[in-house]
Amino acid sequence: MTIRINNINLGLDDDKKLIKKKISKKLRISVDEIKDFKIVRESLDARNKDNIKLTYAIELEHKDEEKLVNRIHDNDVRIDVSKYDPDVEPGNEILNSRPVVVGLGPTGLFSALMLAQKGYKPLVIERGEDVDKRTETVDKFWKTGELNLESNVQFGEGGAGSFSDGKLTTRIKDRKCDYVLAELVNAGAPSEITYEAKPHVGTDILKDVVKNIRNKIIALGGEVKFSSKLEYIKSSDGKIKSIIVNGDEIPCDALVLALGHSSRDTYEMLSDIGVFMEPKAFAIGVRIEHPQEMINVGQYGKMANHPRLHAASYNLTYQSRALNRGVYSFCMCPGGVVVAAASEEKRLVSNGMSYHARDLENSNSALVVTVGPDDFEGNSVLKGMEFQRHYEALAYKVGGGEYKAPVQLLGDFMNDRKSSKLGAVTPSYKPGYEFADMRECLPKFVVDGIKDSINNFDRKIKGYGRQDAVLTGIETRTSAPVKITRNENLESISISGLYPCGEGAGFAGGIVSAAVDGIKVAERIISKYKPL
Repeated sequence: MTIRINNINLGLDDDKKLIKKKISKKLRISVDEIKDFKIVRESLDARNKDNIKLTYAIELEHKDEEKLVNRIHDNDVRIDVSKYDPDVEPGNEILNSRPVVVGLGPTGLFSALMLAQKGYKPLVIERGEDVDKRTETVDKFWKTGELNLESNVQFGEGGAGSFSDGKLTTRIKDRKCDYVLAELVNAGAPSEITYEAKPHVGTDILKDVVKNIRNKIIALGGEVKFSSKLEYIKSSDGKIKSIIVNGDEIPCDALVLALGHSSRDTYEMLSDIGVFMEPKAFAIGVRIEHPQEMINVGQYGKMANHPRLHAASYNLTYQSRALNRGVYSFCMCPGGVVVAAASEEKRLVSNGMSYHARDLENSNSALVVTVGPDDFEGNSVLKGMEFQRHYEALAYKVGGGEYKAPVQLLGDFMNDRKSSKLGAVTPSYKPGYEFADMRECLPKFVVDGIKDSINNFDRKIKGYGRQDAVLTGIETRTSAPVKITRNENLESISISGLYPCGEGAGFAGGIVSAAVDGIKVAERIISKYKPL
């Protein structure tokens, strides 16, 4: 049991030592009575750019917690007892074979870690390479346009998040998030991710963190196999019996299906064997690049270069009344780059990435418009996936091939003309780009939705609508195009023992929520079966 205190405010130039004095004032106790405290949240209040504040939430222990809180009657001070307890009571059923985890993105990584910590010795299979080899493969693709279909920005150890900003923000309110962050720190992530309001690791650090967690799984009795692709699932009487991996059959009672949102051939296999799925909404659009300094000034005003302020980010939303669609920024990468993220031949996809320092010249973000099943042609459950493929193929063609991206300046985009030269913003995308007209590789309603949003976003961040901001096509992988329906036990409603989870199954959006969903599935397996 601890006391939690919210809304402890400091100015940018205030010493953190003042926190203790502010705690004593809040609790009406002497400074000497405060033996220790922990910062559990640090956020930035920049609503008044002339008086930007750092706001803290604090936890501390005291000998008379309840008496103290009841005496104060302050809404910012309360007793906090809601801690996540990872001790799950093991079940009684016997596993005939060890649990198998498919995919080593955040969902599979944390599901396997929890299973390993509880003595279940999982087998983890990952179609891509380990993170070191994968990094070499991806770097080669960015330099030459030579795509490896099995190991790329989408597939491989760490999942798509290994080549992103490593954002750890999440909307879910689940104490398992604390466990995820703690394990990331144990594996080498910066300790401040446990309390920053917008924590991120950065792709450079995240790669080592992922590798360290994988080694921990192995040390606890698990096994990890790379370049190992799930090809088929065999079942009998509605129960899973085995899986085919690289042509070999592996017995399986419990399969954690932690596929990513780009595992299109796996979706096709699941559809072929009758696993129930539903098409779902996602969003598509472009990446937009601005000078990071402009975003800093837009968000922080005259304090933009203050040493206690990080590179500024933004989160923009707009509802187009004309189209009855949402338009929003997604996966904003301060001080980052736009990267080639294709996973299929002659289909072009862009994404964003930042290193931990976030110190590069440009900011970038996806600027996307919502799409849903009514926008997709055909009756197939995979019609959303085919919708993505169609526009990715157009983007590849418009970019001139070799995975060069179509690029257009915002001013030209707004006026329906192909760009012919750059302004002050230089595209960061590799392996190259070609000037193009985005109308040739995006649906008209997406183009119209983005146009409709720009004036609104420019009012929120001065300069957002600048003529020479760079649009890079196209962003299509904002989330999975399907949801693999599951029951109250988190199993597929079609096959018992098959546990679809994470972002690729339609149950998460981002690193932390995906990891939490993997943990939930691991707990269900633990509560059902005895350890090995």
